[in-house]
Amino acid sequence: MTNPIPPGLEDRITPYLMIDGAAEAIAFYTAAFGAEERYRLQIPDGKIAHAEIVVGGAAVYLADAPDDMPGIASNPKKLGGTSVLLHRYVDDVDAAVARAAAAGATVLREPEDQFYGDRAGLVEDPWGHQWMLHTHIRDVTPEEMRQAMQEMTGG
Repeated sequence: MTNPIPPGLEDRITPYLMIDGAAEAIAFYTAAFGAEERYRLQIPDGKIAHAEIVVGGAAVYLADAPDDMPGIASNPKKLGGTSVLLHRYVDDVDAAVARAAAAGATVLREPEDQFYGDRAGLVEDPWGHQWMLHTHIRDVTPEEMRQAMQEMTGG
């Protein structure tokens, strides 16, 4: 019997990135985030109809954004930005942001210690997808977070 949910994808949401230049994106994600390519399905014009990579143990799907399929998500550059952040915990956020920048990402926020116990930075890949990179540096209770948020916002 075939498992209705592929192994490794149980109880997870898998991001699916629409990109103009999926092959280049795979090379970037490998250099910037240590991604490993599982496979790609290339169509005769050279574009990628579907590919799967693994970043930090999580599957990420990607494809060249189709221009002829109404209703399918477009890439963030065509939309003028994105409302989705890809969040990832790493051992050393400063090194991860530097690695992403060296590979061609734009640093939107340098790593800083946050009130909720993480050190976090934000980068945007060349296709407009934003990656929030975190390193947990101290344990903070929900009450401590609420109090710190109130102090920070003046409320």
